[in-house]
Amino acid sequence: MITTREVHLVRRPKGIPVLEDFAVVETAVPSTGENEVRVETLIMSVDPYMRPRLNADQPLNAPLLGGGIGRVTESRNPKFQEGQLVRQGVGFRETHVTDGRALQPLQRDAALPLSVYMHALGGTGITAYGGLLDTAKLKDGEQVVVSTAGGAVGSVVAQIAKIKGCHVVGITGTEDKAAWLRNAGLDAVINYKTQDLGPALEAATPKGIDVYFENVGGAQLDAALPRMNIHGRIPVCGMISTYNGGGEGVRNLFNLIYKRVRMEGFVATDFAHLNAAFVSDMTDWLKSGQIKYEETVLNGFHRAPEGLIGLFEGRNTGKMLIHVAG
Repeated sequence: MITTREVHLVRRPKGIPVLEDFAVVETAVPSTGENEVRVETLIMSVDPYMRPRLNADQPLNAPLLGGGIGRVTESRNPKFQEGQLVRQGVGFRETHVTDGRALQPLQRDAALPLSVYMHALGGTGITAYGGLLDTAKLKDGEQVVVSTAGGAVGSVVAQIAKIKGCHVVGITGTEDKAAWLRNAGLDAVINYKTQDLGPALEAATPKGIDVYFENVGGAQLDAALPRMNIHGRIPVCGMISTYNGGGEGVRNLFNLIYKRVRMEGFVATDFAHLNAAFVSDMTDWLKSGQIKYEETVLNGFHRAPEGLIGLFEGRNTGKMLIHVAG
């Protein structure tokens, strides 16, 4: 009998999750039936969107909802071959048996690390690409501000905007992240923990803001709203300041009216029609060095809860990944 481990949510978090909200559980792996495959997990992704799910959508005492990259180790399904790399959305499991409906074959460019398919060439990358170019309808040379600019999505957004010839300002919360963003070519970087956000944003955006890429909400949204230009756009990717309860109120929403600003939410699955263009552009940008990235990698399946908690304590630069197997 083959055994495996799963990460379970065992109680609903109150505020920022803690390790006691999770458990690593050993369980048996069923035999592979007809039209099924067995997959070994190689890399898992932890992302901010997972936190709101923990309040209700995520079942208790069941594998944590999430995605990753795996390798097929046994196949009785003609659509998959042993040794094949796959994207998977089966939850946090070391090894699992599936009928393949939650798997997508991964076509990897051998010149790039496998891990980039979990961020710049994965869900966070298409989120950044589509949110900026499709939802926000970015025009070359515009004035762009990105919140959580040191994160997996924000850092890609900021660099795509630079590729498009924009004036780009990033907002982040540590000096290490600020230094990395300056090195990546941003025109200005604001550390909201050490600078007065309103005056700093005003100084960094002398021509106002055409696109404010929103990942945070609260005080950062409130500071950006008065700086928006007429017919500005605010693509809303996340509201991380509210995910653990609380958060600051927003007082400046009236600017949406008088400046005719469009504020629109989106999710990665909105951009399936862009996938071919995204893969082509992002592969070229990564190979040419126009897109740089940072990864925070925790080694060991059991560290997945630590990785998720770390997102809300600012312990990641770029994408937070869990390395499970080689």
